[in-house]
Amino acid sequence: MGVSMSMKRRLFVIAALGTMLSALPQAPAQAANWLEKNFWLSGPRYSGKLPECDNTMALAEIASRFAGKEYRFWNSGLTIVNFDAVRETGNRSWNPDTIPRRFCSGRALLSDGVWRPVHYLIGEDFGMIGATWDVEWCVVGLDRNWANNPACRMMRP
Repeated sequence: MGVSMSMKRRLFVIAALGTMLSALPQAPAQAANWLEKNFWLSGPRYSGKLPECDNTMALAEIASRFAGKEYRFWNSGLTIVNFDAVRETGNRSWNPDTIPRRFCSGRALLSDGVWRPVHYLIGEDFGMIGATWDVEWCVVGLDRNWANNPACRMMRP
C-alpha cells in the first residue's frame, strides 16, 4: 500500500518549511535595557497585609463557596454551619519574594453533624483581577475532585 501523491506533497512542504526555518539567523537573547529595568520591569509590590485567620468575611466566603460547590457539582446539600479552633499555621512560609499567603487550619461543623478539619490560605492579590485578597480552602474528606490531595496537603505550608 503506497502513500498518495497529496500526502507526499504535504510531507515535502513540511520538510521544506522546517529546513527554511532552521536556516534563519538566530539572534542571541538580550538583557533588558535601562528603560525596561527602571520603568517596566519593576516587579510586584506586595504589602503583606492580610486578614487574620478568624476574619468573618474569609470564613463566610469559605462557607458560601463550599455550599455552592457541594450543590452544583456533587448534588449534595452539605453546608458549613460553624467554625472552631481556627488558628494560623504559617505566614509567608515560602520565599519572601512570592505572593504573601497566610495559612490557617481549624474545624468545620457540617450540616450532617460531623466536625471535619478545614485548611485554607488567604492570599494577597488572589481576588478579582488581583485587586484584593481572597481565600482558597479545602475540607478534609470532602475534596472530591482531589485538587488538594492527599488530605488537603496543598492548603498547608
